[in-house]
Amino acid sequence: MPPDPSTNTFEAQRPRLLRLAYRMLGSHAEAEDIVQEAWLRWHRNDRDNVVEPAAWLTRIVSRLCIDALRSARSRRETYPGTWLPEPLIEPADEELRADNITLTLMLALERLSPLERAAFLLHDVFGQPMEEVAETLQRSPTATRQLAVRARKHVRIDRPRYDVKQKDGEALTRAFFEACRLGDATALGAMLAVDATLRSDGGGKVLTFPNAIHGVDRLVRLFLGLARKLGSRMEFLGYVTIDGLPGFLSRTDGHLQTSALEIWQGRITAIYITRNPDKLAGLTAPSAS
Repeated sequence: MPPDPSTNTFEAQRPRLLRLAYRMLGSHAEAEDIVQEAWLRWHRNDRDNVVEPAAWLTRIVSRLCIDALRSARSRRETYPGTWLPEPLIEPADEELRADNITLTLMLALERLSPLERAAFLLHDVFGQPMEEVAETLQRSPTATRQLAVRARKHVRIDRPRYDVKQKDGEALTRAFFEACRLGDATALGAMLAVDATLRSDGGGKVLTFPNAIHGVDRLVRLFLGLARKLGSRMEFLGYVTIDGLPGFLSRTDGHLQTSALEIWQGRITAIYITRNPDKLAGLTAPSAS
């Protein structure tokens, strides 16, 4: 039986739709659910009347994401501790990455309204004409431009200062892990920026730090304490690029975690650690390297 052409049409769009939904929601599982709902609507719809399937599917996914974001906001207000987007492991080569969004920028987008976030992502990241974005958001072109302008102002303030080359990022992440494992205060002090910040997400299921920790002195003391308790049990699993930032996978006492580092002028300015097992379920730990 020959494949259904409409199925091929949808499958050709699936990677882009999943990427859009993930950037909107910060969750792989929720993105999969959204795209699955779009698939069902696609097959229930009279597809012969759809002139531009890509635009039609983008509208459906965007509107579903906006609805999901509105309900997600209340859930995140009661989320135990710090919420971070689910880590997305990407190619280290910038030219192979699907877009230029980083984890830091994802967090900046969290402060936008659902409509502002959609306007920014659809127009500035996914390259949709403003008129199409306006139709998707069911707003006038003028109102949609205003949404995008407000979004850019927030994003500009928080745009990550990521300028590290891949080999330098890998070297620094490996050195950082070793300094944490060994409790090397001198090395940690040399790698961390004065105003460095650590945020960690355990989802209330594994031990993490519920609040952000600021400042090189506090972070060094923290890592020294962890080294004394856990250093011999910390295992480096491999260098990875996490939402555009250099990072690594590691394991301690059987618990997998990702650590993403924001780097500026050779120093670590922010550390994002995800330990929530629900957010790591799709990751396969590589062999130790």
